Amino acid sequence: MKLGIVGLPNVGKSTLFNAITNAGAASANFPFCTIEPNVGVVAVPDERLDALAKMYEPDKFTPAVIEFVDIAGLVKGASHGEGLGNKFLSHIREVDAIVHVVRCFENDDIIHVEGSVDPSRDIETINIELILSDMDIVSRRLDRSTKALKGDKTLAGEVEFLKRLLSELENGKSARAVERDDFENEIMLDMPLLSNKPVIYACNMSEGDFEAGIDNNERFKIVKEIAASEGAETLPICASMEAEISSLTPEEKEMFLADLGLEKSGLDRLIQTCYDLLGLISYLTAGKPEVRAWTITKGTKAPGAAGKIHSDFERGFIRAEVVSFKDLMECGSMVAAKEKGLVRSEGKEYVMQDGDVVLFRFNV
Repeated sequence: MKLGIVGLPNVGKSTLFNAITNAGAASANFPFCTIEPNVGVVAVPDERLDALAKMYEPDKFTPAVIEFVDIAGLVKGASHGEGLGNKFLSHIREVDAIVHVVRCFENDDIIHVEGSVDPSRDIETINIELILSDMDIVSRRLDRSTKALKGDKTLAGEVEFLKRLLSELENGKSARAVERDDFENEIMLDMPLLSNKPVIYACNMSEGDFEAGIDNNERFKIVKEIAASEGAETLPICASMEAEISSLTPEEKEMFLADLGLEKSGLDRLIQTCYDLLGLISYLTAGKPEVRAWTITKGTKAPGAAGKIHSDFERGFIRAEVVSFKDLMECGSMVAAKEKGLVRSEGKEYVMQDGDVVLFRFNV
């Protein structure tokens, strides 16, 4: 999974990126500090995997990972090449979802590129640039389909949808917020539209906001309303606090979060929100050679999940021996789980569940 961190200059993108990846991306109080995208790979925290490691004491421990891409700040006119915009937009095109960092804090020492802090305006600035880029793509597709319609009347539905989609984009609506049926959704998925990417609005707030209660921050409320209107997610976060947390030991981190009344760090909450937004789950494989987490889409059947390990596993799939993580932990071992009849033999139609511990049987 690849997530692109975007936002206007000086909203805290690189500070947040540094904190969650410890990759040391440059962070400075001026626009375009980040020109080439910095990339950091982060292990997905999973207490289930830790428990399996204690049980098996494996030679190798492999968590699922997320790739974060810190994309330089966008400005007005990016869709027409302003502020190195074309390069930045191409970086956004390559990610699975967008983490849009929105400044929701006051600090006179940190310059805002627009001169004031206004989340609604900042979100619109970014969204409009993505929408303008999408309008070019939809217009070209509409031209092609309209010409082809003369010889292929089955394209009438596509042409009508493209006209409506273009109209919605022209009115400032992101593609992800446009209503469509399954047929129309297939057409949209066939176009690389930037404003159709799943979005998490990371509301960068001050540590004082967390101490006082995030719902007291009026800017956060504004972002929540915008996100709800377009089917996006919101995540309250404090980039400077995450930077502080990243340097703490696990024990110190737990105490620090407890003092603020938080159970998880911003990184942990961001990863969970990304999984929920993209409809992802993890299944687990465990043994002495390796304990590992594998990320799949909800609804994936056993052969498809096996294919994540190796294509031969999917091609020669025979069955999956499955036990839930909870049952395995309660039994204390795979042998005990089998004796109690809790290890199931599942076939090709089995839909994988989050936390399944699996051994695939295959023959090629």
